[in-house]
This record gives sequence, C-alpha cells and structure tokens, in this order.
Amino acid sequence: MDINLALGGGGSKGNAHIGVLRVLEREGFRVRAVAGTSAGGMAAAAYAAGYSPDELEAHMCQVDQGKLYSFHLSGEPSLLGIEGLRAALDELIGERTFDDLKIPCALTAVDLDQGHEVVLKEGCVMDALLATVALPGIYPAKKMDERLLVDGGVLDPVPVAVAREISPNPRLPVVAVVLSPTSITHGALPSPQYNLIQKRISRMRVAKAFEIFMRSIEIGMFTIAELRLQIDAPEVIIRPKVSQIGYLDRVNVSEVVKLGEQAAELALPELKRAVGWRKRIKRLLS
Repeated sequence: MDINLALGGGGSKGNAHIGVLRVLEREGFRVRAVAGTSAGGMAAAAYAAGYSPDELEAHMCQVDQGKLYSFHLSGEPSLLGIEGLRAALDELIGERTFDDLKIPCALTAVDLDQGHEVVLKEGCVMDALLATVALPGIYPAKKMDERLLVDGGVLDPVPVAVAREISPNPRLPVVAVVLSPTSITHGALPSPQYNLIQKRISRMRVAKAFEIFMRSIEIGMFTIAELRLQIDAPEVIIRPKVSQIGYLDRVNVSEVVKLGEQAAELALPELKRAVGWRKRIKRLLS
C-alpha cells in the first residue's frame, strides 16, 4: 500500500508525526515520498534518512528541551538561538545530503526577499532543516545561495503539492498530517504558556508582546493551512488532537506521539479506501 506523505508544521506538536509514522508502518503502508515543513520537515528528513519511529521517539525523549529554547546573544536578529536545535538535529542528520536519503524528500522554506516558497530537495539536509524551522523573529533566518530563508509554514504549512511533485509516482494518494485544529473557536488554540521563555522575560513588557506575536503566528498559519488544503486536496487528512500544545511548549514526547498514533488509527478506514483498487483506477483515469 504505497502513499506519498506531507507533514505539517507545528513546533512542539510535531512529535505527533512519529506516532502517525508508527501506525502507517505497522499497517503496511509504504511511504514513497515525504515532504515536510518546519517540525514536519524535521520528521520528514529523519524518516527519509532511515530512522524508525521507535528510534525517533527515543531520540526526542532524550533531547533537553530547555536547550532548544535558549536566548540568542549574538548579533543575529532573533529572540532565540539555533545552537541547541542544531545539536539535536546534527545527531540525527549529520552531514547527509538529499542524495543520501533513502526515499525522496523535500523541505519547504520562504524567501524573505522574493516573497515566495522555496522547495529544498538538493544539497545539505542540515542547511535545509535550519531554513524550514526558522520561525520568523524567533529563530535566525537561514542564508542559502544568497537567499534569506524562513519557516516554510509562512506560505505552505502542509506541503501536499510538494509531496506529489517529488514522488516517483505522483498519482499515489497523498496523506497529509495536519497539526492545526479544524476551526478556530474560543479555546481552539492554546493559551500561550511558553514557560521556558516567559520565566526569563516575565518582568518585561515584551512578555505580553511575545504572547500576542505567537498567537498571531498560529492563527495565520492555521488560515493558510486550511486554504492550501482546499487547493491541494490531499486524499487523506490525519489531524492529531494537539491544539492544546503551543509551538514552543515543553511537552511529554511520548504523550504527544500517542496522540499521533490515535489520530492515525482513527483514519485507517479512510487510508485503506484511498489505496483501494477503485480509488487507484479513478486516479489513473483523472
């Protein structure tokens, strides 16, 4: 049962991707291409590198989340530094290039100068990762080939079209893993609790400004994600119930992984219909 996979962004919510991947493997689905944005890009690259969901969960459980969110003291214009995140990613990815990955993989970013999406699928995977996770203003923008790149979620929070584009078989169903809720109502997004940061800036007025900024980022990415899903029309959407988790929250990794498993298990009937012979014939004729 072959599929293409698009993994959405969401910061700390991204651990849910591991649970989804675990269920897909257990049920016999074969990922033939994977595209990811931000946290989804991290999961996509690691999975394409050959790590199993069990290995990914074990790695994320031992990462010191406090070091992921440390203040940035150099001259770059960002609130947080990239050093802790880079170290966590380096243990997984090292010096791999996209040619070294076991399945086709692409990550997305946004060119700040040109204002358009950039699909990263060649060269150094680590450079691409540091671009796709560069949440604007929070992590430093990544300079690549004279372009200044930030988080792909700014324009494409769930890269469905990219997953089709890079696949050896674009007609395979695309399974999109979306980490935002179905709608924004009162309480649908978490009350910002960016504890690791706010403890350091709680006595400054910038703390409230930071809350407002992060809430605005989540609302904007939610809206763009829903519009892109309508346009790009993945065959299956898996939506883990992670709306209560903030982008930069400290989380129990295994609990978030479990939320991904639960969502994938609920989607199994739809997944199996999507790869069934009737759907395959319909796609061939379309």
